[in-house]
This record gives sequence, C-alpha cells and structure tokens, in this order.
Amino acid sequence: MAQSILDTTSGASTGSLVVTEPLNFWAGKRVKPREEKNAEPVFEPATGRVLCQLVPCGAEEVEEAIQSAHSAYVKWSKMSGMERARVMLEAARIIRERREKIAKLEVMNNGKCITEALVDVDVACQTMEFYAGMAGTLTGQHIQLPGGAFAYTRREALGVCVGIGAFNYPFQISVTKSAPALACGNAMVFKPSPMTPLTALVMAEIYKEAGVPDGLFCVVQGGAETGTLLCHHPKVAKVSFTGSVPTGKKVMEMSAKGVKQVTLELGGKSPLIIFKDCDLENAIRGALMANFLTQGQVCCNGTRVFVQREIMPQFLEEVVKRTKAISVGDPLLDGTRMGALISKPQLDKALGFVTKAKKEGAKALCGGDPFVPTDPKLKGGYFMSPCVLENCRDDMTCVKEEIFGPVMSVLSFDSEDEVIQRANNTTYGLASGVFTRDISRAHRVAERLEAGTCFINNYNNSPVEMPFGGYKMSGFGRENGQVTIEYYSQLKTVVVELGDVENHF
Repeated sequence: MAQSILDTTSGASTGSLVVTEPLNFWAGKRVKPREEKNAEPVFEPATGRVLCQLVPCGAEEVEEAIQSAHSAYVKWSKMSGMERARVMLEAARIIRERREKIAKLEVMNNGKCITEALVDVDVACQTMEFYAGMAGTLTGQHIQLPGGAFAYTRREALGVCVGIGAFNYPFQISVTKSAPALACGNAMVFKPSPMTPLTALVMAEIYKEAGVPDGLFCVVQGGAETGTLLCHHPKVAKVSFTGSVPTGKKVMEMSAKGVKQVTLELGGKSPLIIFKDCDLENAIRGALMANFLTQGQVCCNGTRVFVQREIMPQFLEEVVKRTKAISVGDPLLDGTRMGALISKPQLDKALGFVTKAKKEGAKALCGGDPFVPTDPKLKGGYFMSPCVLENCRDDMTCVKEEIFGPVMSVLSFDSEDEVIQRANNTTYGLASGVFTRDISRAHRVAERLEAGTCFINNYNNSPVEMPFGGYKMSGFGRENGQVTIEYYSQLKTVVVELGDVENHF
C-alpha cells in the first residue's frame, strides 16, 4: 500500500505541513484528479498558509467511486455480522494506535486545540467499537400466523450510502456516519467539507488496512457541485448530511427526486437555562463548555444562556473572569485551550455578529475582537478572543441567528414558564440545557423544551451510546446510539404458508 498521509505529519509543526498526495480514495487506493482545473486552496487556520490544493470531483469521478462502493457492498453485505465486526474492531485498534498522529493532522487542518482533537479521536474509536459490537446483533422477528403459517422479518442493508461531513469534527464525523452504515452491511461514499479534506482520507486508509473490501469506504472531494452529483446518483440509497439548514434543505430536495432516505443534522441556537438554585460553579463550567468548544463552532452549543435574575451578577463576574483566562494560540501546544476559527470568512462573520450586537444594545464584557498571537508564524491565523455579551434581548440578531464562533449571549429571566416560552421561541431545536438542584424542575423543564437533546446539570456531553439529532429545522433522523441502526437498514417481511392457499375464486 502507498505511504499513509499520516506519515506527512511526522516532525511537522504548526506552519510547516504541505500535503501533495491525492485527496480522493476509492477502489482501495488514493486517486489523482482527472484534471487539475478548478483547484481550490485549503488553508491552515492557525497560520493562513495553504496546506494543499483541492480539486473537486466531477461526474466521471463520482461515478467511479459509487461503482467501486457498490461492488464492495455486494461482498460486504453477504458477510455475517460477526465477520464485519472483526474488521471494524481492527479499524478501531488502528485508530487507537495512531491517535496522536491523527489528532495532530486534524489540528493542522481544522484549527482546534490538540486537547480537543485527541478527545475527538478517542470518541471515533469508541464509536467504531460500539457499532462493531452491534453488527452481530441485527436480528429479525418471528410472527406466528393462523393455521401454522408464520412470518419473519429480516433487517437488510440499504446499499451505497453517502455521507456529507462538516468542518468542525472532520475525522469524528467520518466515523460517526460510516461505522453504523458498515455495521448494517452498507458501503459509504464520504464527501468531507472542502475546508477539511485530510483526515477522512486517513479513515479510508485505516479501513483498507483493517481488511474491508476495496471500495467499501470511498472519499470524494468537492463542494456543492460534487454533493449534487452524489445526491442525484441512482445507485445511492441514503444520504446523511451534517451542516447548515439552507444546505440541508437542498440535500433533502435533491434526494427526494430519487426517494432516497435522508438524515439531516443541521444548525442550532440552543438555550441553556440556569436557575438560581443551581450549583453555580457547575453552571459556569457548563456555560463555558456550551459556548467555547472548537472555537464555538459546534452546532449544539448552548449559545443563548438564560440566567435567573437573582444570580446574574455572580454568574457574569465569574464567567467573564474565566473567559478572559482562556489560552488562545498555537493549537498544537498542550496549554492552548482555543485555537483558530476555520477560515477568514468565518472569522469575519463572527466578528460582524459582535459588532451588530453592540449596535443593537448588547455590551461585550470581554473579547469579540481579532486576536493576534505573539508567535510570528501565527500572525495570519484566524484567531478571535472569546466573547461574553450581556444586556441581550430575544429580538437581537446575536440571539436569533447561529454565529458559529466563540460568542456567548447572556439573557436574564424571572420565572420558569417565561423562560421555557422564550427558549422554545426559535426555528431550531437541536439541543438544550438546564442547571438546577430541583430534580422535579429539571425533568419538568426537560419535557417542555423543544429539542432533540436536553442536558441536565451538564452540557455537550454526548457519548456514542446516546442518540443525537434535532427537532424542527435542526433536522431529523438520529446519529449515535442503537436507534441509528434503523436509519442505515431496511426491514423485509417474509410470509410463509405451510398449508393450502385459500381460494376465493
């Protein structure tokens, strides 16, 4: 097998990596683009340097990848669940073995700090192990019918599934989508975000080494046009998309033309409600975790922080003090706790939200400005100081729209009924959170919040065993957990007659 793309990270540091290997992968190998035209630069967020050139896949390349995946699916789907499980467990072992290298490459391509990236790789490994464990448990049901007849059900694979990933968790999402798909006997063609193309290619190499049939996990690079080709292809049975609401709508519309199954994990503007009877120390930790992971670029972040009026002064004092103490800088250094945003346009967008919030009456208690690290090689990076906004109102742009940056909007409230009504007054419904010592209140509020997940006295704790997905315009379908098997398989009913057929004619 060709040298792994991971080998390019050996000895590399921030600002030194250049990737020249082909970024596509199908038929068990990396594939060069047919043409070099329309190449787009991929930037290293921490420095603004060009990491590599990405050439989007066209119709012929997408066709090759899907045909490769379909051939592999025919072989893979005939294997027993235990046979598939053994291969997936080997993939998990390789992920764990190369944990540090994968995390390092993720940091260079994504900009998040190494501490977070290592956790992301660990979660990917756990996800692979979880679905490997489920591969051998996919069973049907026996149904007794009158006269000795019976029926049984079979849970069968869908075929070729398409995964379309996001830039905030590139490696983890490649596993989150592919592991349940493969456990059910499917193949997957995966399109990473064009801003973070590298670590999905690592996952393809790992699957190859673990022993999957060539083509079972393919990587095609590109943007909207490549995604359109994938969604329209007649051999694609299902599309799983993570990204923005507008793009999710387009994916759904395109997939509908072929009556393809769709899972959409879209944006959010999640409420985090902090009652006066909470453990304030835990609530402050929760608010920080709910807003500043991955530079605030997390779809389920609790970016509308509702704090009961009586404890607002204490909350703001402490949360601002800790926000100011967040170490921003070189994401490969162990002491860094916030790296760079994904791109210059995303940085400008987040800064623009802060500017607009101030014009609408909010006050920035800290941050909200471009951050320039002292290290000269980071001068061109996309850094921003984490921001806490007070005096926010429900009608402000920063409160209504998803910022996808390190900006916490804090709002006061007085009563439980009032805050639930305000929390639900959004088109989104991905996540929510509540901090309180009152166990009755905690469950009562969780029931009334219109969101796919509600965290009680915690936030952004999402292990693989737990289903994840949204209400309303945050999408539908679920990822993670046992229920995801339902979204990567289909049920066949077989009816067996042991006697004579009843004749009405």
